[in-house]
Amino acid sequence: MLELAIIGGGPAGLSAGLYATRGGLKEVVMFEKGMPGGQITSSSEIENYPGAAEVKSGFDFMAPWQEQCFRFGLKHQMSEVIRVSKIQNHFKLFLSDGKEVEAKAVIVATGGSPKRSGVKGEEEFWGKGVSSCATCDGFFYKNREVAVLGGGDTAIEESIYLAKICSKVTLIHRRNEFRASPHTIQRAKEESKIEFLTPYVIDEICGDNSGVTHLKVKDTQGNSAKEIKVDCLFVLIGHSVNNSVLRQEDGSYLCCVNDFGQALVNLKMETNIPGLFIAGDLRLDAPRQVVCAASDGAIAALGAIRFLEH
Repeated sequence: MLELAIIGGGPAGLSAGLYATRGGLKEVVMFEKGMPGGQITSSSEIENYPGAAEVKSGFDFMAPWQEQCFRFGLKHQMSEVIRVSKIQNHFKLFLSDGKEVEAKAVIVATGGSPKRSGVKGEEEFWGKGVSSCATCDGFFYKNREVAVLGGGDTAIEESIYLAKICSKVTLIHRRNEFRASPHTIQRAKEESKIEFLTPYVIDEICGDNSGVTHLKVKDTQGNSAKEIKVDCLFVLIGHSVNNSVLRQEDGSYLCCVNDFGQALVNLKMETNIPGLFIAGDLRLDAPRQVVCAASDGAIAALGAIRFLEH
């Protein structure tokens, strides 16, 4: 039986693994079906992590985290956990390959997934001109016109990134005000290739067999409609929490969650289930920042150590 199982290999999971193994736990396994690093690896640049003065891509930024964690004995099992349940005084992890793993304590750090807009044509052209990752797909649209849907930091930052690759970036947002930080907005306004289209919404994503060709948009105030020629739309409107591992066979959740499916935790990342901790974007009121996720992971690991000691 494992001392501690960590589900998720992003900043929260890796930080938890580092603090747990360095704190003396011997049997600690991080379950991540792919390579560790999390969604931040698809970010074009990281410039606000304290102590990291050099601006790096998310992939380059996360690479040393793995090496550091594994050095202290964290083990990575490339398996997908589909459910975690409480069995008497321990936990059982059910893997997608049918295997089961038992652990005395569990930290769930599965993060979130990009939200879909629900716009007509989105599903049809997803992966064929509709994307949620500018870093992943921006290169394919070099010197071409693209659009970004969203008003938060991610949407603005990725627009800036795309402006260095594409001939034009149209940033579409349903309000005149943005949720992004003022500094990020100012940087975007200084980019000559970025055009702000507000307050507008997308009515339909249109295309043909080769992919997206244009968008039908309308003004939310005057309802004036027009078409925009683009080769790709990047949908960057937020994330939904990945809480499926907490859902039990009867449809209930292993621990308390709110109406949005976010896990309820205290300042120690403890849930209402002893030995079960939640870290990162899955928890209530998560700021969705790397430094905060790393902090959550460290706090959860220290809590897990205390739980196992007692």
